[in-house]
Amino acid sequence: MAFPGYAGYFWPGMIFISSLFCGGKLNADEPGKKIRKLKDIVIYEDARYYSAFPSVVRRPGGDFILAFRRAPNRQALGEKDYSHTDPNSYLVLVRSRDGVTWTREPELIYAHAFGGSQDPCLLQLRDKTLLCTSYGWALVRPESLPYLKKPYSRAGDFIFLGGYILRSENGGKTWKGPYYPPTIPSETVLSALGDPLPAYNRGALFETRTGKILWVVAGSDPGVPGKTSVHLIVSGDKGMSWQYFAPVASDDKASFNEASVYETPGGDIVAFLRTADMDDQACIARSKDGGRTFGPYQKMGFQGHPLNALQLPDRRVLLTYGYRHPPYGIRVRILNPECTDFESAPEIILRDDGGSADLGYSWPVMIDKRHILVTYYFNRNNGTRHIAGTILELY
Repeated sequence: MAFPGYAGYFWPGMIFISSLFCGGKLNADEPGKKIRKLKDIVIYEDARYYSAFPSVVRRPGGDFILAFRRAPNRQALGEKDYSHTDPNSYLVLVRSRDGVTWTREPELIYAHAFGGSQDPCLLQLRDKTLLCTSYGWALVRPESLPYLKKPYSRAGDFIFLGGYILRSENGGKTWKGPYYPPTIPSETVLSALGDPLPAYNRGALFETRTGKILWVVAGSDPGVPGKTSVHLIVSGDKGMSWQYFAPVASDDKASFNEASVYETPGGDIVAFLRTADMDDQACIARSKDGGRTFGPYQKMGFQGHPLNALQLPDRRVLLTYGYRHPPYGIRVRILNPECTDFESAPEIILRDDGGSADLGYSWPVMIDKRHILVTYYFNRNNGTRHIAGTILELY
């Protein structure tokens, strides 16, 4: 979804990922160093709805929760095209015991009172609390625009509401909130309600070894309409309050927006960044002092967005991302534990059968010590947008 400023499982016919799909030889011969694709699955699909932007967590008991944004399929109501803004866009979830088969009817997480919600991003805390971040857009009639406080961010007939956080202490059965994060210091845009814009972003948060929660959020660049940079905010009380830490990445010409954050075994804080006006170049920013400062961002040498990082059992990192250029699909790379080999790590194509660029937003999770589920939204032949996944095996 574009922010202000831009947009032990075996199956018959298993597919092996080999050098055919990679930029080079995949990896070494040690057990668990190789990876193969077992199967693509459909997690949720209904032609009446536009379903997108999933996130997934494995609960302490071994079951799985996947959240996504569901809105009416407006083409079924006579409209010409799909849109990522909708007043009836709600946050919902489905469940699974094994990561492969999922409940059919979604459960409601939250319906925003003033607009459509987007991109639910789940974080499973070590104390079993679930956090879900999101943000919203309010539908505003054109004749009302002169009466709104300025400046605001607009997408067609929608005005940005900013971000919020939900909490569940019973495995997603009920949710508390919304709780609103603070406005980052450099933000000048107001919400549709005329308030300082709460911090927001799409991407994975991270709970550090010390229990702090890291969140890389986007914010408007002062004096440059439609341009954004990214910043780190940190919570020391399980997401109830937040402290501004540091700018993560900015550029005179390009924007940074959707981001996932990760703590390496060596203690570095790494942010994987989506860009705009940089030819869809993936970027990375790194902090070596606990997030107090970040070094200059680096281009990663490939296209793709948004990015998401999953630590594997041997502490390597599975980096997943959507590929919104022909052939459309989903791609991954396996990085070393400190995420320093991003330029040389081979690219692995999981799928190249997408029907258009409207897909991606991957989110991976370990099923067990050998199997991985990579979730994303997808379309075939530019048809129904749905939630899908790919099962991988380490061997």
